[in-house]
Amino acid sequence: MATMKLVLILMMTTIVAVWARDPELTTDFAVPVGMNASLINGDFFTFTGLRNFSAAPNTFGSKKVTHVEFPALTGLGVGVTLLEYKPNTLNPPHTHARGSELIFVMAGHLDVGLIDSANKLYSAHLHEGDLFVFPQGLVHFQINMSKEKSVLAISAFGSSNAGTISMPRNIFGSGIEDEVLLQAFKITSAELMKLKAPFTPTM
Repeated sequence: MATMKLVLILMMTTIVAVWARDPELTTDFAVPVGMNASLINGDFFTFTGLRNFSAAPNTFGSKKVTHVEFPALTGLGVGVTLLEYKPNTLNPPHTHARGSELIFVMAGHLDVGLIDSANKLYSAHLHEGDLFVFPQGLVHFQINMSKEKSVLAISAFGSSNAGTISMPRNIFGSGIEDEVLLQAFKITSAELMKLKAPFTPTM
């Protein structure tokens, strides 16, 4: 089973790479500014930051690996995020502006969904070993409905820095004028304050 998981992860990373949106390299790989290329060895192409990752209790947690955390990814059109969903936790609706996402469930069951530009919802209940793709730029989410078991998954991206725009945080925590939100969501000022509260910095 472990070998099958590894093969699937490598396959999905390769598939996502085909649709990469990053600028094309004109060299074998990108050498960081200030680094002597002759001194590069296998360590440059190795990332160990996912070892022993675990989300905080009662939360959804993730550890992203972009070109920022792993410079060897620069220009290669791939990125990865390790995801853990503690029981009854959610990765809220969000988008990735610069790359599609391919998620692979390594342990547990995960409910996922995406919404297209015609406002149609596509949802699925994923089991261990299942894959689901979220096309670039479309709003999507994942939720662990289990009250007892955590879910572990890994996502591959068609960009070395796909970016994440979280709908709740970006809408209610970005400083958009209240009048805009009141009219857009047809809510009262009191309701708006409740929605903004989790994203308002505390003094």
